[in-house]
Amino acid sequence: MERIVTNPEVLGGKPIIRGTRLSVEFILELLASGMTKEEILADYPHITEEDLYAVLEYAAHALKGEVYVPFEKVS
Repeated sequence: MERIVTNPEVLGGKPIIRGTRLSVEFILELLASGMTKEEILADYPHITEEDLYAVLEYAAHALKGEVYVPFEKVS
């Protein structure tokens, strides 16, 4: 996990892509909104494809051991 770092003085210590102020959370939100990898890399040319994979790897590791709680359907 060399590409994802935390620093209490940057974004309140949220995990970010090294050398940027782009948080893991922000990149995940972009992906969840439907942006493609290519669109993100075009909009943020200072990050790499490897950075995006590191974001996904970080998120996967963060969720390991989490307990699945099914959501109730709302009618």
